[in-house]
Amino acid sequence: MSNEKEVPPPEQYLGPEKKPNEDDSTLRPRNLGEFLGQKSIKENLAVFIAAARKRRENLDHLFLTGPPGLGKTTLAQVVANELEVEFVQTSAPALDKPRDLIGILTNLEQKGVFFIDEIHRLKPAIEEMLYIAMEDYKIDCVIGQGPGARTLQLPIQPFTLVGATTKAGNVSSPLVSRFGITCRFSFYEAQDMEAIVRRSAGILGIRIDDEAAALLSRSARGTPRILNRLLRRMRDFAQFQGQSFITRQVVEEGLRRLEIDALGLEKYDREILRIIIERYGGGPVGADTLAISIGESSDTLEDYYEPYLIQAGLLRRTSRGRTVTPLAYEHLGLRGGERSGQNGLF
Repeated sequence: MSNEKEVPPPEQYLGPEKKPNEDDSTLRPRNLGEFLGQKSIKENLAVFIAAARKRRENLDHLFLTGPPGLGKTTLAQVVANELEVEFVQTSAPALDKPRDLIGILTNLEQKGVFFIDEIHRLKPAIEEMLYIAMEDYKIDCVIGQGPGARTLQLPIQPFTLVGATTKAGNVSSPLVSRFGITCRFSFYEAQDMEAIVRRSAGILGIRIDDEAAALLSRSARGTPRILNRLLRRMRDFAQFQGQSFITRQVVEEGLRRLEIDALGLEKYDREILRIIIERYGGGPVGADTLAISIGESSDTLEDYYEPYLIQAGLLRRTSRGRTVTPLAYEHLGLRGGERSGQNGLF
């Protein structure tokens, strides 16, 4: 007879309206009222959307920038829902040839929202085609080859282009200047993160107490995508432990097992800081050298790891390279490059 603790069926951990195996993809907000955080962005967009609807025009083109996981794609979908128009989504690398863009724009409904993720990766030929499409709602097509080639202008329906990027500096100035609205996302405040985790828990059908919600929110790097991912894992730990809801103890144990500390730093975050301290005397060290040291690409280092480390006051970018702050030594329990036995975990 097995000595393992019997785990009750998942129905015990799900709310009365939530069935096991139900799709959890509904965590994305559907309108501005459900979109939590980024207050100034929401307030301004609400005005622009209401004005566009009153004039019965398409919304001006929208440029979204900020670190990954903060809700750029979600906000694009919310805008389409608020305008009650078609939403078409793609990414810049998927637009390989001009005909790909032509096919999408000629089939897009009037006032529709066309979302391009990673817009900084657009090919020059496609970017130049977008210029005319955004301003004049026309597309220049070249028909034929050689001496017999000719240019044909195809009219398209007025539309709203929403471009999203984590690297605003890599988007060309001519393209940026054609966006009428720019929204810069920042990491979420603690109270917004707690509201998000409670909303997500309700949708997933799992109860979470206030202390657990607060701790989980502090450990999610100010990023809703990470918060929702961690919430699902805490639900797994709670279910495995036979708990009917997520408690602070469940979250502490879950974060310890996932190697996430009290500031939300993951294993690689701490490794980055330790390498700078122990191998390079606290810095400065170049991004390429640091990326090789941790076995990641420079893009991953700059787009995923560094923004939060800088936001948390643990890392600095200087003209000579990356340096750590005194807070990084304190958080890791390091003095003079030597370990003191602490690791910042619970």
